[in-house]
Amino acid sequence: MTQTLAEALTLTDDGSGGLRARLDGGFSNAPRSAPQERGAPFGGLMAALAAGAMRQGLGIETPLQTLTIQYLAAARFEDAVFTPTMNRGGRNVAYASVTGGQGERAAIQALGTYGRDVAGPVLTPLTASPPPVNELEPSPLDPTFGPWFTRHIEHRFVAGPKLFGENTDAAPELGCWMRTVDAAPLDEARLLFLLDGLYPTYFTALPAPPVVSASVDLRADLLTELTPDTSPEGWAYFHFTSQDVGSGWAVEDGVAWAPDGRPLALVRQRRKLMPGRP
Repeated sequence: MTQTLAEALTLTDDGSGGLRARLDGGFSNAPRSAPQERGAPFGGLMAALAAGAMRQGLGIETPLQTLTIQYLAAARFEDAVFTPTMNRGGRNVAYASVTGGQGERAAIQALGTYGRDVAGPVLTPLTASPPPVNELEPSPLDPTFGPWFTRHIEHRFVAGPKLFGENTDAAPELGCWMRTVDAAPLDEARLLFLLDGLYPTYFTALPAPPVVSASVDLRADLLTELTPDTSPEGWAYFHFTSQDVGSGWAVEDGVAWAPDGRPLALVRQRRKLMPGRP
């Protein structure tokens, strides 16, 4: 039976300083038209587990400010162990790291910066005015193209998915409301999960077939502490932009906002483009 998202995010003590998670094929990044084993566990899930392992394993209670994760190798669909380390603790800022993998094979390594929010100057130039989410219809991805993990995400595109060249004469960008299908209030893990919840934005500017890529690293900066009142129904609006595609690499940026317009997070992801078949 396929895991729920809550089950997939569950970490248990492995008895030797690490935390264990079961990586299920239902979170594969392979297209749903292909076997789950053709892909690997979704990068957003691995990011959420990395942050959760640092928080749970080290007893960190302050908000996550920044997560930087490197995807070293594709994990397998079996148990994985995440081993966190407190690099430097403090009242106001804590620096932690984590490695995750299976046996001697490391799949990810990540750094987390945690710290208290305090009163101070406020400047929020990030603004967005998308159509309200309740004015948009659900727009699930085509199962012949959409990865397995997208079954755990509800998408509502603001101007359609714009796949395969619809942005040829426009900026390579994409706007979409997303939430996890459990409709749980947005929290740290679910936000990290959703920050990687869409296909590469360059898909909108290049013709089919899509140029496949693998995530190499991702950095997420969270801008506000998430509480159950931030987004009680789990929605956030995301805007992604391809900043550069060339020489076998792609760099893409994204911003996430709460339903009330508050900016929630920035994300930058570097992808390695896979060579096409002749």
